[in-house]
Amino acid sequence: MDTVIRYFPHLSERQREQFAAMLPLYEEWNAQINVISRKDMEHFYEHHVLHSLAIAKVMPFAPMTEVLDVGTGGGFPGVPLAVMFPEARFTLIDSIGKKIKVVSDVIDRLGLANAKAQQIRAEQLDGEYDFVVSRAVTSLPEFVPWVKDKISKSQYNKLRNGILYLKGGDLKSELFPFRHKVRTWDIAEFFAEPFFETKKVIHLPFA
Repeated sequence: MDTVIRYFPHLSERQREQFAAMLPLYEEWNAQINVISRKDMEHFYEHHVLHSLAIAKVMPFAPMTEVLDVGTGGGFPGVPLAVMFPEARFTLIDSIGKKIKVVSDVIDRLGLANAKAQQIRAEQLDGEYDFVVSRAVTSLPEFVPWVKDKISKSQYNKLRNGILYLKGGDLKSELFPFRHKVRTWDIAEFFAEPFFETKKVIHLPFA
């Protein structure tokens, strides 16, 4: 929690309360369902919350921005971003029902009126969104066809509408098909922890 405040010192009291409440909520659920690996729970704020918030460092979502989190799993990056941007609107989806059960409860108990969770595959979802966010669900060439027709053409953010993807490692071959328009940021530019040394935020515009 202190790590989050160090990198985001201007959080409101409400936001600080919501971030502080996350760990006990996930600990409670993890005792019932293995949403996050036991080992990873020791680094909950760094590996999950702060990693999700790397997107906030490159894209401060404007009010009323519609954001779709595909393959949200336990609620990342969608839940931390919904806390960070209370005036944007977040839809978190996953095909696995027990994960959506956890995410729905977390959203409810954190009081996130700007977020909702749904058990559905991206390909089956109707509607348009300004941004699609995700955390290493699959390779980007496989991910893009799932969501590229769901990007709205209305623009009111500093980055063009499209995908904001969290992924690590050597991405040269994966990004090659999109090389003329993709942009990447090293998360290590924002956060000093060794965990982030090879991790990136990827922006692929589609509108």
